Amino acid sequence: MFLGGVGEIGKNMTAIEYGNDIIVIDAGLTFPDEELPGIDLVIPDISYLVANRKKVRGILITHGHEDHVGGLPYLLKEVSAPVFGTKLTLALADNKLREHRLNKVDMRCVKPKDKIKLGCFGVEFINVNHSIAGAVALCIDTPQGRIFHSGDFKIDLTPVAGDQIDLPRISEIGREGVNLLLCESTNVERQGYTMSETVVGTTLDHLFAEHVNRRIIVATFASNVHRLQQIIDLAAKYRRKVALSGRSMLNVVDAAGKIGELNIPEGVLIDVEKIKNYFDREIVIVSTGSQGEPMSALTRMASGDFNKVTIGSNDTIIISASPIPGNEKMVYKVINNLYRKGANVVYESLEKIHVSGHACQEELKIMHSLLKPKFFIPVHGEYRHLKRHVQLAADLGMGENNMLICGIGNCVELTRETMQFGESVSSGSRLVDGGSLEDRENSEVMKDRKSLSEDGIFVITACVSERSGELLSEPEVINRGFVMPENADYASDIRQIVVGCASQVNVRGDRDNTEYKAAVQKSVKNFIYKKTKQNPVVMVNIIRI
Repeated sequence: MFLGGVGEIGKNMTAIEYGNDIIVIDAGLTFPDEELPGIDLVIPDISYLVANRKKVRGILITHGHEDHVGGLPYLLKEVSAPVFGTKLTLALADNKLREHRLNKVDMRCVKPKDKIKLGCFGVEFINVNHSIAGAVALCIDTPQGRIFHSGDFKIDLTPVAGDQIDLPRISEIGREGVNLLLCESTNVERQGYTMSETVVGTTLDHLFAEHVNRRIIVATFASNVHRLQQIIDLAAKYRRKVALSGRSMLNVVDAAGKIGELNIPEGVLIDVEKIKNYFDREIVIVSTGSQGEPMSALTRMASGDFNKVTIGSNDTIIISASPIPGNEKMVYKVINNLYRKGANVVYESLEKIHVSGHACQEELKIMHSLLKPKFFIPVHGEYRHLKRHVQLAADLGMGENNMLICGIGNCVELTRETMQFGESVSSGSRLVDGGSLEDRENSEVMKDRKSLSEDGIFVITACVSERSGELLSEPEVINRGFVMPENADYASDIRQIVVGCASQVNVRGDRDNTEYKAAVQKSVKNFIYKKTKQNPVVMVNIIRI
């Protein structure tokens, strides 16, 4: 069953159930768009797992990116199960769990080629290449045949660190027989092969040599440990100190350093507070903010709101990332602000300073050809990606009746001979607002927030006599965030509406003010809409004296 990650990018979560056993693959999150004002995070609806919590035998995390591990604390608060992942994956997950005061989680470290048993399921972890260390694919043996889950992967024959993707084992698994392939689809629209991470290292080396007398600031994803290692190695080569900026950057470097995934020469790393003690040519600042996030370190530097780093004409800023779809406007706003401060900015359209961690078409074809699955379901992509991936599989000879495009909540019934849709499960999103969870995007809370953000609010206060039910004073009318037409003042009209409603209902007998408040609210909303075509939130307070 698919609880996230199909028909969308982010909040990946898939569950496999047989009899009294369930295993969960990934527990991701995504970040809200402008349609969800005030929301911090979006996670999958896990109500099916909560209702069947006693069946959950384990949670398998394919790698440590937010869209695969970020929702884990919220899942573990309601479902108790062991968590399996590689060393770096668990280190990053542990940081998140500690933030939520989850200190007693059963975390079990695995390595590629390890095999475990979870109820009726057998799971083997397969090494793959991705833009983060410790990524794995999953080979899952079930009573109804073998399922192969690719995780996020690419085929990098010259990885910066670690081993190549284990193509020999994947080929062997294909010869043994695969019933169902679940394969990621992120880059299915891109022809050819994804470039190796070493290409970025070569470009960065060139930029370090070219800008030898300038201060260098590199913005990249904190989770890209291989990219961080290349930057640290180049800093040591060019005799520069490295200062880290951004909480997530500090957390990842600390976690990766402790478990040996990052090799940091002694004396290279300094506190960002101490950069003023060095010449520009002696410093590299590694920062968060490659996506133009409003509160990130680079964004604050660009706007002049970051007191630890002041951007100037001797700075070269390297944005070593591609804008995630939807973030382009924020990214280019940051770039424009950096240019305004006199800095030299290098980004993807100018240099090869970023490569994807996801397989392009030819790599996907290799995965399909090696595994030769009987059935196929594309995952990890918007609908257009899933559709294109099905077309790619068809071009390789997969039969139309052997493939499904799934949406969130879809349940697929799989046997050794058949694959078909089953009864859907509860699905959607849960919204995280601070420490609170909102169960649905279309909840009354979100409807009110959208109305507030679009049309503002009117607050109406009226004092009435407890004894007679009559108004004791002129009603008070306040509005915020409402665009008033020029020369218009609706306060007096609204006061008359409040007075008129008092004569239409039995205010004295309406002890909890329900009838009176509803009448005022409806009448005021109708009045404002007729005048302006706007729908502000209308809040009515009745004070009885």
